[in-house]
Amino acid sequence: MNWLRAGVLGANDGIVSTAGLVVGVAGATTSAGTILTAGVAGLTAGAVSMALGEYVSVSSQRDTERALLTKERAELSAFPEAELAELAALYRAKGLRAETAAKVAAELTERDAFAAHADAELGIDPEQLTNPWHAAGASALAFTLGALLPLIAILLPPEGWRVPITFLAVLLALAGTGLLSARLGQSRMLPAVVRLVGGGALAMAVTYGIGQLLGTTAF
Repeated sequence: MNWLRAGVLGANDGIVSTAGLVVGVAGATTSAGTILTAGVAGLTAGAVSMALGEYVSVSSQRDTERALLTKERAELSAFPEAELAELAALYRAKGLRAETAAKVAAELTERDAFAAHADAELGIDPEQLTNPWHAAGASALAFTLGALLPLIAILLPPEGWRVPITFLAVLLALAGTGLLSARLGQSRMLPAVVRLVGGGALAMAVTYGIGQLLGTTAF
């Protein structure tokens, strides 16, 4: 789920940011070379930025998880009886009777006290810590794939059709990412699609308007 989340976010950002960039440039100039240069530059910078951001964020999360696990190991070594009582209390809080909770805590402690506390107390699987490289790679790849769509859509059609076709292609792609994100998050699909499509349309409309304004302004 970590890399899937990063992938969906990366694709969405790649589509919206690159679409806004190339549509804005298309509003200022009809030069395909200028549009291509701006699009490739935006794609490269965006992919690097997304990867770096995910790597830093997930690395911080991983460091926090490791620190919590180290602290838990130390507490189990120094205060085993208190930790056993704490584990039983956690299971009582989950709805088990006191006797059952004490028995479950004792059996799990005998089997693997550290894993039991990591799961019940911290909600962390020590064998499945978040991987910053997975998140960074997924985000960069997804951003690149997402960014290629508006870049191709605005360069292939004839000059007069560039912006309309790009608008249509981007809105369809955003609808798809909205459906995917809703499915991954097990949430309602319509609000997710409306948010992404509406936001993307607004971004492109604003950047196109700015491009047209600057393109007709003499400096």
